[in-house]
Amino acid sequence: MAAVTSAVTIPSFTGLKANATSPKPTTARVVSATPSVPKFSIKASLKDVGVAVAATAASALLASNALAIEIILGADDGGLAFIPQNFEVAAGEKIVFINNAGFPHNVVFEDDEVPAGVDVSKISMAEEDLLNAKGETYAVTLTEKGTYSFYCSPHQGAGMVGKVTVK
Repeated sequence: MAAVTSAVTIPSFTGLKANATSPKPTTARVVSATPSVPKFSIKASLKDVGVAVAATAASALLASNALAIEIILGADDGGLAFIPQNFEVAAGEKIVFINNAGFPHNVVFEDDEVPAGVDVSKISMAEEDLLNAKGETYAVTLTEKGTYSFYCSPHQGAGMVGKVTVK
């Protein structure tokens, strides 16, 4: 630990009188035990805080993207399928269906194959709505736990069906 030493002159005020001569000032030595802190360490600390804030923001952004699962509509070889066909998600996790090949496609949930009380009209695409180009998406978030069956209305007869279990 470094000590700072400095000389300080302390005037004496004893015996002050009008028109009196001033007594000689007393000199005292003051020693401070306070460590000196280099300025660069303070700046480094602020820099470290900035880096930590940026890292936290990046982590939050990545985490928010991690709470989505992507389902491909149509195999690369033109096969009519959801890839994966059966999968699990956490309640409240976003499911993004991405049009790939063999389009047009859509995502329609089965009325009788969803948890009780779920309104399929609120989670399904309308049967006449279609994803007509590669890269078009449809996203849904399921909050009720249970199993949901879905299909692509133009290709249901060809076996383009899927199932999601919400945990």
